[in-house]
Amino acid sequence: MEQLLAILKEIRPDVDFEAEEDLIGKGILDSLDIMEIVAELGDAFGITLSPADIVPANFHSAQALWEMIERKQR
Repeated sequence: MEQLLAILKEIRPDVDFEAEEDLIGKGILDSLDIMEIVAELGDAFGITLSPADIVPANFHSAQALWEMIERKQR
């Protein structure tokens, strides 16, 4: 999780990813942020995200992202 938070902070240093739980609904992350996150997650965690994975539910919080990463690593 610490590696994920570091990646997110690198992309958006202005956001408190540990506290924020509605990144998509509040418009904190836009489509360009999401595409950058997808690329970084692939490199950092050795996962491949399909279009079916790129849905708001998987990106609404750091915890949701982490849970998706764990699922993809299984």
